[in-house]
Amino acid sequence: MEPLTINPERVSKKLEEFIRQKLGEDGFDRAVVALSGGIDSSTTAYLAQRALGAENVWGISMPYRTSDPQSASDAQLVAHELEINFLTIEITDMIDAYFRRFPDADRLRRGNKMARERMTILYDQSAVLRALVLGSGNKTEILLGYCTLHGDTACALAPLGDLYKTQVREMARFLGVPEHIIQKVPTADLWPGQSDEAELGFTYEEVDKLLYFMIEKRYTFAELKELGFTDAFIWKVMDRVRKSRYKRCPPSIPRVNQGLIIE
Repeated sequence: MEPLTINPERVSKKLEEFIRQKLGEDGFDRAVVALSGGIDSSTTAYLAQRALGAENVWGISMPYRTSDPQSASDAQLVAHELEINFLTIEITDMIDAYFRRFPDADRLRRGNKMARERMTILYDQSAVLRALVLGSGNKTEILLGYCTLHGDTACALAPLGDLYKTQVREMARFLGVPEHIIQKVPTADLWPGQSDEAELGFTYEEVDKLLYFMIEKRYTFAELKELGFTDAFIWKVMDRVRKSRYKRCPPSIPRVNQGLIIE
């Protein structure tokens, strides 16, 4: 994993300045973060607190009835450690009300609905608080499309967006995120027993190294094979990156005014 090693102190300073500068450019000095109790949202909250001060950061926990109680507990722990503002807003009633009409909806639909419901709440609170929404997605999830469009991908700023998952772990340790949160099995906590790596079919350590050489170093297929990656693994990851491209792009807008005369 040596190619993915970062200088967390320098990266932290850069990300803190990024948060302050971008919020300032838009006339804001406050931020809201969806606190799930996981490593990504916790790391984002730690960076926000260092960048803006505890009084200017709101962590919002939005559990569903099947969410692991430990997730809410860890979210509250992070808020307590950072001394930031903290709110808990349950999403059970609103999610269940919608799916009473669609009782046969599968877990994917339900999970996506939860992610989008949480983001509508976060944006509503951001309007009340005059604060911008900080996303907590990392580069691994973004490249693989392991995220919900207009759900956890919706944000004003994405401080961790150029850090791979393994690099986020390095940052988390530097910032002082509780070790048991860092060591947690990565999960979106969308249903009992759900884990990221089980769904993806590989570990973050494995895929981060492949993505690093594929994306940052632009290695060819043959060069990736020389590093020891199997054909099946390379194709699987390439296919995920290609098929999820639409999640990383803004809406396509056709040009009709430039160079045209509309009668």
